[in-house]
Amino acid sequence: MKRDTKHQRAQIVNKTLNYIYRYINTDISLDELAKLNSVIKYHFHRIFKDETDENIFEKITSIRLQKAANLLITDNYSTITNIANSCGYASHTSFIKAFKKRFTYTPSQWRKGAFKNFTKNKFDINEKTIKNFEGLEPKIKVIPQKTCAYIRLKGYNEVNLIKVWQRLLAFEYQSDLKNSTQIGIYHDSTIMIPYDECNYIAALEVDDNFESSNSISKLKIYESLCAVFHYEGKYGDIERLMIYIYQYWMPNSGYEVVTLPAYAVFSKNHYLEENDTFSLDFHVPIRVV
Repeated sequence: MKRDTKHQRAQIVNKTLNYIYRYINTDISLDELAKLNSVIKYHFHRIFKDETDENIFEKITSIRLQKAANLLITDNYSTITNIANSCGYASHTSFIKAFKKRFTYTPSQWRKGAFKNFTKNKFDINEKTIKNFEGLEPKIKVIPQKTCAYIRLKGYNEVNLIKVWQRLLAFEYQSDLKNSTQIGIYHDSTIMIPYDECNYIAALEVDDNFESSNSISKLKIYESLCAVFHYEGKYGDIERLMIYIYQYWMPNSGYEVVTLPAYAVFSKNHYLEENDTFSLDFHVPIRVV
């Protein structure tokens, strides 16, 4: 495959995912996404599957359900039907069926606390673990839009994460970008989705006039109101931090999550450190309840 073709395909995936996240509450069609990318439906569907190893409709469903799972925890003022509608489900019955298939529990059970069982089963989390985060409070800020050069990774595991960050660092050196800010973008929640299904982005903040090429693409992190948590830890602690934020801090905060992906801005990146330690600001896009 030619380099220009690879780059164009990466841009199609990026534009598509950004669109889905922004309009997840609507009935997103294949025609709509193909038109967005100026390609015919057949080619769009094939390109997305080839580049992400995912069916576009399965991806949309996954994003809808992740949003719903978070809203059921944080939005105490909306009914389950309201939440289903805000995540693009017109049918209450189909929402319950899809939710239980993905998360084992019904939306009602999840809202009543079953989400903690789901997380404990995956991470062996206990109340003592969570106490380590007690007192951790974020700063609420409007974060300006950022432009990034990035590499997308499908499958969240330490070996692949280290490789993708090393490759991005090599690109930084080769492009003479000079100590760019390193940002990890979580397009899927690793505390809800199996690791091999998670999409992760390793990114470097660049100027708006940066020209992407080859397999290195360019994206924008949109301006948003964020809860920004500063934390220092070691490999594995980011997921525990996410559990604390979404399941313990958020429900009583007066805020709820929006669909935009969370991201970590590293001052010390554990994927590039020999001792596996990190220092970061974890950004969670939110709105006032």
